[in-house]
Parts: sequence; C-alpha cells; structure tokens
Amino acid sequence: MASEEVTATQTVQRTEPGNWKGGVLAGVAGGLVMGVMLTTMMTPVIEMAIPAMYGLQGGLAGWVAHMSHAAVLGVVFAAIVGATGYGDNLARSAGLGVAYGVVLWVVLAALVMPVWLSAVGFADPPNLPNFNATSLVGHVVYGLVLGAAYPYVRDL
Repeated sequence: MASEEVTATQTVQRTEPGNWKGGVLAGVAGGLVMGVMLTTMMTPVIEMAIPAMYGLQGGLAGWVAHMSHAAVLGVVFAAIVGATGYGDNLARSAGLGVAYGVVLWVVLAALVMPVWLSAVGFADPPNLPNFNATSLVGHVVYGLVLGAAYPYVRDL
C-alpha cells in the first residue's frame, strides 16, 4: 500500500518591513536635535524636569528619558504613517511630522507634564496648561526632523 504524507502550510502575514525600526531611528534623530535645542534654550527641562518625572536627577538621566520618549513617539509616528499613508514622500511626511509635533506639545508638554510633575512632588512644576513658546518650537523641530527623516529610514 502506498502511503501519503500531508503537511500543513502556514501562512505568515508581515507588515511592511522596518516601519517601527524607521520610527525609532527617525524619532531618535528628532529627539537629538530637540534635546540640543532644549539644553541650550531651556536647561532645566532636560536636567531637572524630565528626570524628575521618573524620580531621577541630572542631565544624563534627563537625556536618557528624553531620547527614550523620542524613540517611542517615533514608533507611534510610524504607526500613524502606516495607517494614513502620509509617509510616501518627503513633503507629506515632514508636514505630518510638524502637525504631530504640535499635537505632542499640546497634549504631552502643555497638559501631561505639568500634572505628572505635580503628582511626583516636583518643587516648581510648570503652570497648567504650560503653553511655552520655546517648548513649542522644540516640538515642531522634533516633528519636522522626524517626518523628514522617516521616508529615508522607514524600510531599514
């Protein structure tokens, strides 16, 4: 008698390769530029406020936290691009990045950060809402660099 062997075939569906990796890289690029700006223009933010959110102190802790935020928010940007398709060219991606930076400023810097710093007992938390123009510029620059870099690194 002849025997027959049956094997199951498994289909694996993948998303576009590298989107989250590209989001991390573009986010880190934007975070680096923004961090340099904040360090030179708003020293207490990187050195005091950001590390205080996690019960830490000092510029190194602030930079680590800031760059971690930048990378995670870059992944969120990559997900938005994937859902909307706005990352298909430099101009659209950069424009989406600028809009994303403004939204991050309103939600995270102006609303969440003052509440968070108050909750952890930071000595001098910013007012709520914290509509600081220098912070807005920093977040717009973050979004611009993120959005401009993303089309070049999204498929890595």
